[in-house]
Amino acid sequence: MAKRKPNLLFIGVDSLRRDHMSLYGYKHLTTPHMDKFAATGTVFTQCFSPHVPTTSGYGGMLTGRDCFGTNTVALSHQGPMAEGVPTLAEILNDAGYETVSVGFQGNPASRGFQKYINFSGWHPGPDGRSHKAENLNEVTLPELKRLAKGDKPFMMLLRHMDPHSPYLPPRPYDRTFYRGNEFDPANKSMEPVFKFKPFCDYLASWMPPGLTDKDYVIAQYDGAVAYMDACIQAIFGDLAGLGIEEDTLVVITADHGETLYDHDCYFDHHGTYDPTLVVPLVFRLPGRVPAGLRLEGNCLLQDIVPTTLDIMGIKTNLTFDGPSLLGQMKGKPRQGHTEFYTTEATWMRKHGWRTPEWKLIHALEPDFHWKPEVELYNLIDDPDENCNLAAKEPKTVAYLEERMAAWIARREKEVGRVNPMVTNATIWKAPHSPFPTSQAAYDTMYIGSIGTAAQLQARDKKTKAGKKKG
Repeated sequence: MAKRKPNLLFIGVDSLRRDHMSLYGYKHLTTPHMDKFAATGTVFTQCFSPHVPTTSGYGGMLTGRDCFGTNTVALSHQGPMAEGVPTLAEILNDAGYETVSVGFQGNPASRGFQKYINFSGWHPGPDGRSHKAENLNEVTLPELKRLAKGDKPFMMLLRHMDPHSPYLPPRPYDRTFYRGNEFDPANKSMEPVFKFKPFCDYLASWMPPGLTDKDYVIAQYDGAVAYMDACIQAIFGDLAGLGIEEDTLVVITADHGETLYDHDCYFDHHGTYDPTLVVPLVFRLPGRVPAGLRLEGNCLLQDIVPTTLDIMGIKTNLTFDGPSLLGQMKGKPRQGHTEFYTTEATWMRKHGWRTPEWKLIHALEPDFHWKPEVELYNLIDDPDENCNLAAKEPKTVAYLEERMAAWIARREKEVGRVNPMVTNATIWKAPHSPFPTSQAAYDTMYIGSIGTAAQLQARDKKTKAGKKKG
């Protein structure tokens, strides 16, 4: 009798910033349960989400394709991904799996699951705190029990909404990493935040009145990470309790990171700076994934699907835009991405080129932060990307622009269509893009409350139902 294929538990955490996880050396113990769990698997230390934000991030994560392969770069992308691009769920459906998605529906990359389960993820509860991860567990744990009793192997995707804003972790996580006075009148760090018109009302809708200290908000983010980690431990515990821990591949990653207070991109995930691009990546399956490994070298979200299929022993005739990482786990020479293309189509529309030494960011239209059209950072001397060298290093800028243009031209030829950063310009979040000036962008773009955020993220249910019927 043939051995049953391994199950897949795929954990995608929205807005999880890698360097705020104790798994990656953060000063606070934010992820103790994931730390322990990941110690029995393989951890990749330099994984990038090259195409932010959520829509394009999950697009790469769940198809194994880059933005040219999916034809998706914009948060508010309309319609399906590129024709002929199957999702991981569709691939596993064909392999005889039962596929379930929890908290992930309406996104182009969410296509193909046999069952969708939703949970309340945006609004705070009666205590004023957000219980997102508990809400996810409430629907996930019974479903996991059902799947474990089934005759088929399964794929279960969990989209965790912690620590996505609003950062409102339940008590005691709200004070776990903060001992100061968040209302100290001498602290002026929140003044520029509340003066930033496009975001100020949204942030004020969930931050305490009179708040002055940015570190309090960052501590709330860290608390949300720790709260999520504690809730994920219940899922890890059930894998063991149900007797399927040894037969289930667990993948942990994120669609993108978070900027917090960095680069004036306040408590969001726009900008192609490394706090947004770098994400966690963990694989664990006893007997097939080496335990206790921490592997360096760049990998991208598009490497996850080929790696997952390789680990699970599922063969396809598909071509992916990323390599399988299993060979590297087993000691073979690394097939990493030494340089790669980055895109953003959220509140700003930019693309760029990243090498081990240099980061180039080129704006495709003026942004609402009045940042320069071209930014250049030396990642060795200036890893925090604070010193723009574009004016001082014109030859380096020209070299990187040439490398990027050549790569774009090659990919356009390979996929037979124009760079989606050009063709998707009218369907990203900005309602009047392209903007002629930064002032026009600043005056136009606005997010007003938690409810507005939920509406911007959600798809109209009737429209989805109509598309499904069609």
